Amino acid sequence: MKARHLRAHVLVVAWLGLALAAVAAQGALPVARWLAVHMFLLGAVTTAILIWSEHFAVALLHARIPDERRNTARLATANLAVAGLLIGVWTARLELTAVSAVLLVAAATAHLVMLVRLGRGALGGRLKPVVSYYRAATAALIAGAVLGALLATGGAGGPDRYAGLRMAHIHVTLLGWIGLPVLGTLFMLWPTVLGVRMKDRTVEVSRTVQWLAGGGLLVAGAALALGWRWAAVAGLALYAGGAALAVHLFVRTVRGNRPVSAAAAWMLATATCWLLIAVAADLAWLAARPLAAAQTGVDALLPVLLIGFVAQILIGALTYLLPVVLSSGPKDRAAVRGVLERGWLTRLVALNTGVALAALPLPDPAATTGMLLAALAAATFLALAVPVLVRSGRRLTPDAGTGTPSRHPALWGTAAGAVLTVLAVLVANSGGDTGGRPSAAGASGAGAGTTRTVAVTLADMRIRPARIEVAAGTALRLKITNTDAQRHDLKVEDGPATPLLAQGTTRVLDLGPVTGNREAWCTLPGHRAAGMTMDIVVKDDATTGGGEHAAPGDSGEHPAPGDTGEHAGHTSAPTDDDTALDLAADFTPGWQARDAALAPAPGGTVHKVELRAVRKTVEVAPGVRQQMWTFGGTSPGPTLRGNVGDVFEVTLVNDDESLGHGIDFHAGSLAPDRPMRTIQPGERLLYRFRAERAGAWLYHCGTAPMLQHLGNGMYGAVVIDPPGLEKIDREYLLVSSELYLGTPGSAAQVTKMRQNTPDAWVLNGIANQYAHRPLKVRTGERARFWVVAAGPADGIAFHVVGTVFDTVYKEGVHLLKPGAPGGAQVLDLAPAQGGFVETTFPEAGHYAFVDHDMRHADAGAHGMVEVSD
Repeated sequence: MKARHLRAHVLVVAWLGLALAAVAAQGALPVARWLAVHMFLLGAVTTAILIWSEHFAVALLHARIPDERRNTARLATANLAVAGLLIGVWTARLELTAVSAVLLVAAATAHLVMLVRLGRGALGGRLKPVVSYYRAATAALIAGAVLGALLATGGAGGPDRYAGLRMAHIHVTLLGWIGLPVLGTLFMLWPTVLGVRMKDRTVEVSRTVQWLAGGGLLVAGAALALGWRWAAVAGLALYAGGAALAVHLFVRTVRGNRPVSAAAAWMLATATCWLLIAVAADLAWLAARPLAAAQTGVDALLPVLLIGFVAQILIGALTYLLPVVLSSGPKDRAAVRGVLERGWLTRLVALNTGVALAALPLPDPAATTGMLLAALAAATFLALAVPVLVRSGRRLTPDAGTGTPSRHPALWGTAAGAVLTVLAVLVANSGGDTGGRPSAAGASGAGAGTTRTVAVTLADMRIRPARIEVAAGTALRLKITNTDAQRHDLKVEDGPATPLLAQGTTRVLDLGPVTGNREAWCTLPGHRAAGMTMDIVVKDDATTGGGEHAAPGDSGEHPAPGDTGEHAGHTSAPTDDDTALDLAADFTPGWQARDAALAPAPGGTVHKVELRAVRKTVEVAPGVRQQMWTFGGTSPGPTLRGNVGDVFEVTLVNDDESLGHGIDFHAGSLAPDRPMRTIQPGERLLYRFRAERAGAWLYHCGTAPMLQHLGNGMYGAVVIDPPGLEKIDREYLLVSSELYLGTPGSAAQVTKMRQNTPDAWVLNGIANQYAHRPLKVRTGERARFWVVAAGPADGIAFHVVGTVFDTVYKEGVHLLKPGAPGGAQVLDLAPAQGGFVETTFPEAGHYAFVDHDMRHADAGAHGMVEVSD
């Protein structure tokens, strides 16, 4: 038995070492992070759970030890399957991935059958129910392997489906395959490590925890896979309740005496605390955000679960258990424990400090320092464990009781095979080319001698543009930026690849002259299958263009850092500078105009509003769709209205996964330092101001460069009624602005903004919309038109053809009131100004309204008032 434990733990240590090597290579290997996680979980932790769940099941059930050859075969199969999965995913060999997943499921199924058979006819002990945790956990491993195979081989479908299955895979694996056996084992191991008696209610509590945690996980996993968020929240709440109940019992077990192993006790305790913290944060995040957005929160919690919980549980348990199973007596046990506990307090502090730094939303140096601290603590334990295993191996080389060499070298062979195979993969790919090379020497064709640069964006499980057409022989450069919260890379078929890119990171790939069609994709497991692909198509046609600028359909180059500030986004509209809008064309079927009617101010003196900064692709002109940066999904954002003295409590939530945003309300008067600060993705702030002055006010994003944030749609209006403002038959609000087509933040778009050459001038965010959907008024009715000029560069000269204004209110002052002998023809507003005009329509007909700067009117800033009897 000791020899078998020794061989098994050689595998555990080998996988841990490979995982640390992959962590160290994250900057050079595209899927190093995925490799590190799966070497650790599928390799080290799975091997440890397989061997120890059997060991504890035999002890708790007072059952016979299972056949060693079968156990060796199960363990060897599981480890070979893990090695196959790693290689299959790394090399994108779906058949190897699928076969290896089947092997892993087969090994897990065999392990489950063994655990069930152990219970048949066994005497059973007081903690016999704990074995049910191991059975449930093995079922979770099978489910997790199936979900992982679906993700890796394309069975997940599109990005929405992928998000749910990925979340289910993570939860089932971490909270099921690992969390359940840990909770179950702690009912026995925790008092043993403390050297105290178990509480009388331990068996009863263990049964309750199993039903809560196991049942909750079943509900949560199924709900996540199906995309049912609130059912998943309910299931996760049950799991959290079960874990909290177990921890409550563990706390009550603590006594004042000295534990058998202080190092193991502290590691087990802190690991369990991290589990509770992670589950509570996961529950809160899932309850607050949709599944696709909740992935970001789950990814942020991975360091807590993987290092704080799983790695620390593994190290703490091995610190106590290895001396028990590998030593030959009390003195030897004390000696082994003394080796494994060297510097344990320093390692404990370093590991948990590292987890906190990696998990908290701190700048990158802090996160990197945290990972290094945690890795150093883990590496130190490995350095201590290896001599223990080597020494025990020398002593236990002959089979116990026979004096002859071991006849079961399968585990040693598996260990060597797994280590050498994975190391070969790492070495073979660590020198991956991140530059480029010509696709053919002496390339010729219509594009020969020209160079073309195309900006490529990685986000939302998509590569944009999804298709690039080039003339044969064109030297192609791809400027790749990851704007997603998830890490991505880009691999070009038979060509170069980027390393794994964090959010906001840009790399350039030089493909050289392109003479044949190619595909490019994200190499992360399942991302290619979920749709992260791009086609590079060669056309022997000079009209595909070349040169150093992007052609229509490409996204142009992003500005250099420090030139235009934050940038990201995409558009389905053409983005070249010569785009012509056909404003007379029809909008697409189902399009709806922005309702210009202005609702009366709501009752009450305190108005609570939530504005979410989100990206939204909308139809901004007939047949032209553009991604906009918005408050609340519309551009302009929601209109706020109130009276002088009212208080507005505005909660800004940044749901943009790529950029920081802020907000500036011109209607308020307060120091901008905190309420107008930029908040990062996932953050929120409360902006509270009192409207002390009447007027038509602008609000907008206050994050630099404001030209881009305003120009891409982050603006809206606040209307504070002047005291005594009379009720009127019709009230409309029109917010004027410029429209700049193209990728938000791209060099082409920013150049247009700086040169003040927009593609259109618009009212309420859409060019020409009120020519297609006129505003409605009846003859004799009095109409009030509120107007706010959002810019960012141009104002407006608002005029209604065929009528005269008898009321003009501009920037808080009545310039004209009814009954005065004069009239007004235009409400002229500079950028960021606002006001209103009033008029009546004498007879039925169609009255055009325009920005009387006719360049603006001709380019979209016009509409129609349809007056009926």
